Amino acid sequence: MPLGMTVHSLPHPDEVAHADELRTRMGRWKMVVLMLICASPVIASYFTYYVVRPDGRRNYGELISPQKDMPQVHATDLKGQSVALNSLKGQWLLVTVAAGHCAERCQQNLYFQRQLREVLGKDKDRVDRVLLVTDKASVSDSLLPALNQAYVLRLEASILRSWLSPSQGYQLEDHLYVIDPMGNFMMRFPANMDVPSATKAKKDLERLLRASASWDQPGR
Repeated sequence: MPLGMTVHSLPHPDEVAHADELRTRMGRWKMVVLMLICASPVIASYFTYYVVRPDGRRNYGELISPQKDMPQVHATDLKGQSVALNSLKGQWLLVTVAAGHCAERCQQNLYFQRQLREVLGKDKDRVDRVLLVTDKASVSDSLLPALNQAYVLRLEASILRSWLSPSQGYQLEDHLYVIDPMGNFMMRFPANMDVPSATKAKKDLERLLRASASWDQPGR
C-alpha cells in the first residue's frame, strides 16, 4: 500500500526576515514598557514637583534644566583613598564646594547645610551632606566637628564645573547644591544664604522629599 505523504512548502526568506523583525520590534517595545513601569514613580514625582503646582507656589531654589548627571570619575577622601563619585548615588545630596582652608562663606554654608538636614526630622536620613574640596590644602582639624557624618572628597575644579554651575556672577563656592538620588544636579540655592532664606530652602527640600516619597527610601 503506497505511503501517503504531505509536502509542506518552505517559508520564503522574506517572510522569515519579516517575522524576525516583528519579534525584535515587539521585544524592544516590551522592554521600553517595562522600563517605563519601573520608572513611573520617579517620573510621577518629578511631574508633580515641576509641573503640577496647584497652590501656585514658587521655589526658592533655582531648578536646573536640563539636569546634569554626576560625572563618572573618582575623587579622593581625606585619607587619600580613591572613591568613586557615583558611590554617593542613592541619597539626596546637599553639596557645598570650597577650598581646603574653608573661608567664611564655606563655614557659613557648612552651618546651613548641617542645619537644613537636621530640621528635616525623620526625613533627614534620606539626605547626605557633602563637601567637595577643590584643592590640595589640608582641611583644618577645627572643621572636623562640623563635618561629622558628612562626606568630604577632593575633586578637581574643572571636573566640578562640568557638573555643577553657579548663578551668573557668582562662584561655585557661593551656593548650596541639591543632587537627586540618581546623581542629577537639579537645584541650587541662591548665594549668601542667611537664616530667613534657609527657612525657604527647607520648604523646597521638604517638597522634594514629599514628592519622591513613593520611590526614595533612606540608605543606598
